[in-house]
Amino acid sequence: MRLRITRFLRGLVVGFAVLTAGFVPVAMADAPSMARKQAPGYYRFMHGEFEVTVLFDGAFDVDSKLLLNATQPELRQLLAQNDIDGTVTKTAVNAWLINTGKNLVLVDGGCGALFGPKMGKLMENLKASGYTPEQVDTILLTHMHGDHIGGLVDATGKILFPNATVYANQAENDFWLSDKNAAAAKTDMLKNGFKMAQSSSAPYRDAKKWKTFRHKDEVLPGILAISIPGHTPGHTMYRLKSGELRLFIFGDVVHNYAVQFARPEVAIEFDVDPKQAVITRYKLFDYANKYQWLVAGAHLPYPGIGYIRSKGDGSYAWIPIQLLPE
Repeated sequence: MRLRITRFLRGLVVGFAVLTAGFVPVAMADAPSMARKQAPGYYRFMHGEFEVTVLFDGAFDVDSKLLLNATQPELRQLLAQNDIDGTVTKTAVNAWLINTGKNLVLVDGGCGALFGPKMGKLMENLKASGYTPEQVDTILLTHMHGDHIGGLVDATGKILFPNATVYANQAENDFWLSDKNAAAAKTDMLKNGFKMAQSSSAPYRDAKKWKTFRHKDEVLPGILAISIPGHTPGHTMYRLKSGELRLFIFGDVVHNYAVQFARPEVAIEFDVDPKQAVITRYKLFDYANKYQWLVAGAHLPYPGIGYIRSKGDGSYAWIPIQLLPE
């Protein structure tokens, strides 16, 4: 038996020598350089005759301490059910570029330089999508919070969209541009809100490039403005209609997808009127479910487009569209 094992081992050695005869080790080339940068943040799709491009402006942290009408243990449980460990949710800031064939429309302008280096990516992504700021002729605001209006100007206050006219809801305009309201603001958050709204809009107002609309005005052919107050007094939803298709741009109806679909009664400290914001959210969720609206949200996970479905128990589910190439 020992002899057989010895012969077997000798055979392996000889066989290996034959196989490796003339073998010359080849040096492996280094991998290509890493890009170390995310791909451009835009997502494009056709909505009937309209081309819609979602522009990613960045993401900020929303701590559950900012949420109202629920206990912290309840909120942590909801976050954990969505694989969010802790109390902080990453929240996207989305804007929309709409080519109607006659107009190039930007809905919301992002943060600009107001919220640090992780934000303010809208201009970069707009250019990456194949357009320039000079081509934008119309800007529609869902509301005048800094993360929606700050990107209309640069850090020095210079207009970034020189050929655009900005449109805001009349109620929104009257609230944020009132010196009386600004002086009456009691919290730092609200005081900063007035400051950002007034400074970001001033260059357009001075240049006579600022206009207002009212509830259910058709601001452009196929684009209807619908007041959805609560988050702010003139918070606005835009309905895009092309043929039989409808898209509803919700603005800030939802700030935390992991919480507010399951618990629509949860408000956030950013709401100017939290009670009305909750009423508006329930109403829109109900309509979106009943009529199978395609919706887009400013703070839903990028690109923030999908459907809302009722679970039948007072809670709802967010059904994002699939990101598939054409």
